[in-house]
Amino acid sequence: MKRGTWLAMVRNHSALVAVVMAAAASLGGCVTIAAPDKPIVINLNINIKQEVVYRLDGKAKEVIDENAEIF
Repeated sequence: MKRGTWLAMVRNHSALVAVVMAAAASLGGCVTIAAPDKPIVINLNINIKQEVVYRLDGKAKEVIDENAEIF
């Protein structure tokens, strides 16, 4: 193949695609898609830890302690 012919083919996108498809078809490969015979198992080891921190003003703590029946 001459150099000019090859460059013209590369510049023409549809011709390049056709050449690639023809090359792939000439390889004679076979692709098989099948579902697995066993279920897919995904192990998620998640550790959720929540920590609540509260701080009270000294006066607010005294009011809560004095009125414990309300809270």
